[in-house]
Amino acid sequence: MTNSSNSGKPRFAASVPMLLLLAGLAGAFAVPKVARTASHGVDTDLRGGVKSFATAYALIEQNFADGIDADKAIYEGAIPGMLRTLDPHSNFLDPAEYRLFQQSQAGECYGVGMEVMMDGPHVVVVQTFPGSPAARAGLRRGDVIVAVDDENVEGMDNGEVADRLKGPRGTPVRVGVRRQGAAQPVSFSVTRGEITPSVVDAFWVRPGIAYVNIRTFESEGVSRDMEEDLRRMGEENVQGLILDLRENRGGLLNEAVAVTGHFLHKDQTIVSHRGRSEPEQVFRAKAGNHGRHYPMVVLVNRNSASASEIVAGALQDHDRAWVMGENTFGKGLVQAQFPLSEDAALLLTVARYYTPSGRLIQRDYAHHSFFEYYYHNRQDETPDTTDVKMTDSGRTVYGGGGITPDEKFASPALNAFERRLLAPAPGVFFHFSSVFFGAEAPRLAADWVPDEALVARFRAYLAEQGVDFSEADFSDNRAWVAEQLKLEMYRRAFDQRAAAQVQMGGDPEVERAVGSLPRAQALLEQVKRAMARRNAG
Repeated sequence: MTNSSNSGKPRFAASVPMLLLLAGLAGAFAVPKVARTASHGVDTDLRGGVKSFATAYALIEQNFADGIDADKAIYEGAIPGMLRTLDPHSNFLDPAEYRLFQQSQAGECYGVGMEVMMDGPHVVVVQTFPGSPAARAGLRRGDVIVAVDDENVEGMDNGEVADRLKGPRGTPVRVGVRRQGAAQPVSFSVTRGEITPSVVDAFWVRPGIAYVNIRTFESEGVSRDMEEDLRRMGEENVQGLILDLRENRGGLLNEAVAVTGHFLHKDQTIVSHRGRSEPEQVFRAKAGNHGRHYPMVVLVNRNSASASEIVAGALQDHDRAWVMGENTFGKGLVQAQFPLSEDAALLLTVARYYTPSGRLIQRDYAHHSFFEYYYHNRQDETPDTTDVKMTDSGRTVYGGGGITPDEKFASPALNAFERRLLAPAPGVFFHFSSVFFGAEAPRLAADWVPDEALVARFRAYLAEQGVDFSEADFSDNRAWVAEQLKLEMYRRAFDQRAAAQVQMGGDPEVERAVGSLPRAQALLEQVKRAMARRNAG
């Protein structure tokens, strides 16, 4: 991770839904805001290499059978190729990408406040954020975007549609959608604005047991939103807390530090980074936990990366939380921004992140292909015994491979029938709900649950859509089907928090985490005794 988001995400995350947010969220990219300049010192070997490159390029330009596009050869070939020999996260921004990057940092582009994704060849609305321009205008989950400012966008991908929806704050954009149940496309006038959606869900999963899910650290205000949610719930009443960082691929360093600092003692180390040309920098808890010592369980999985690994690693090293789940991704490289001529830039790795005990977060990439680095299942790998450290209470922990949980837990795999209904995203529950609600605004009673008639209607819908399943498939998975219908319907009729409560209510790992809170309590007592012995000695 770096001080921001994009390189905190593994590249395979590019297929997740695209957020049409305020593009100018401060620092919401995976590089520090302060640009660097290259040193003028070039050694003899490098000068020779540059001369060889120039000679090779001249030969290609003069003799290649077809004409040479210089920009393509340099920006798509030479520079990215060089970076690929270094590490998986150094990156190159061509002039067009760099302009968008600068606009986003300067806050020059604003959005409409909704999340979209590809549904086959169509771009569909996944959600509108509460209070956003899109929500106020009347756009909603399930709408298929067909036009932007009267330009037909059918056949474009979500990135192209997103670009057309962005623009200066206060400017209008007309969005045309096709909506299930409406005879003709529906048009909405939306005024672009600053979007600050919360990426935090917090609620009670049991009396006295709080659940907090942080979906990403990409935007400013994550720590503020978490603290406001805990204050709203009454943190003084918390007897145990489940912090869910599963699928959190990282983001802003300052937000990770602030979230972690909320649970640690003031001045405790959270993370440090250092590199060959970078002096060590240490980040510590600023305000501290103000005497709050309830037990915590942190949930992680293989897609917990970067900023989420900093949080989990620090809480584990200080024995502040019991970590449960899978080995995390292992992304602990720091990128800095180096502008180049021709309005391009490098995002170059300059340092590595270390947990408070001194563990390296980054896992090995030098002995694997980048494909293996991103996609290899590492859950059965043995710990790196060359990087052995101790937590505050004296427990052994290992570095160089992400964060290894204290308690392994892999969520049960979906069976073939379940996979068939959920893939490809957004899936048949999404489409059925569009049909169910039609053109009318989704409304449900607060305690609504699917009845047998609705489940039967869904079964008939599957048959109409040609989904292959047997009577046994449906019968064996009837409870799961009802739960998925409830989740999808809640997403339509209520907000993200209500849907999250439905989802987490049936989550086996959350259930296990609640049962593991006594282990977290034992850690707190263990580290307290260890510190007392050290102070006495």
